[in-house]
Amino acid sequence: MPQPAVTRVVEDYVTVIWKAFEWPGGVPTTTDIAAQLGVTPSTVSTTLRKLAREGFIEYEPYGAITLTEVGRAIAVKIVRRHRILETYLVRALDVPWDEVHDEADRLEHAVSDAVLDRMDRALGRPDRDPHGDPIPDAAGTVAVDGDQFLTDTAPGTEVRVTRVSDRSSELLRYFQSLGLAVGTALRVDQVNTAADTVHITVDGAAVHLSGLSASAIRVAPQ
Repeated sequence: MPQPAVTRVVEDYVTVIWKAFEWPGGVPTTTDIAAQLGVTPSTVSTTLRKLAREGFIEYEPYGAITLTEVGRAIAVKIVRRHRILETYLVRALDVPWDEVHDEADRLEHAVSDAVLDRMDRALGRPDRDPHGDPIPDAAGTVAVDGDQFLTDTAPGTEVRVTRVSDRSSELLRYFQSLGLAVGTALRVDQVNTAADTVHITVDGAAVHLSGLSASAIRVAPQ
């Protein structure tokens, strides 16, 4: 039986599912997939059943959503393309980091492998994109990080930012206004779980983040 065609819909769905698992504790849900792809939850459920029949995912209604090996291979390839494009757009064309995700989304399905490889070589084969996310290598291997959520960091610890979630452009702009980016050094002063706040010091300035904002940042010890 021939393998079903790998359409843009297939690529979009398996990529969203793969990325949901990328940060610890993350799992894909129909609601979250719908929000990211701009469709209704019922459309997502219908498409997930179709993708399961075609062998790209494993899925039962109201159950877990996981990728098959075929689905994972497709997702990793698209993630690699997307993150190389983001890196090229930021470094070569000065596209702001809060705008680059949508631009890369539009290009990732169209750019040829040859052009993508030229971009990769021109950049020096980077292993991280502008948000600190690992870029899978050509063989599909993804680096395993030893970082942690800012919200899980003990007060008094000096750390550097390793990754920032690119799910919200508004949040990226907010972080930029605070001087928070990949590589930024900071000190964690207080983690208040009751108030859902995290107090940090960045370049000598006190910064108070909500728990939601802080959960979009991953850090590693200085």
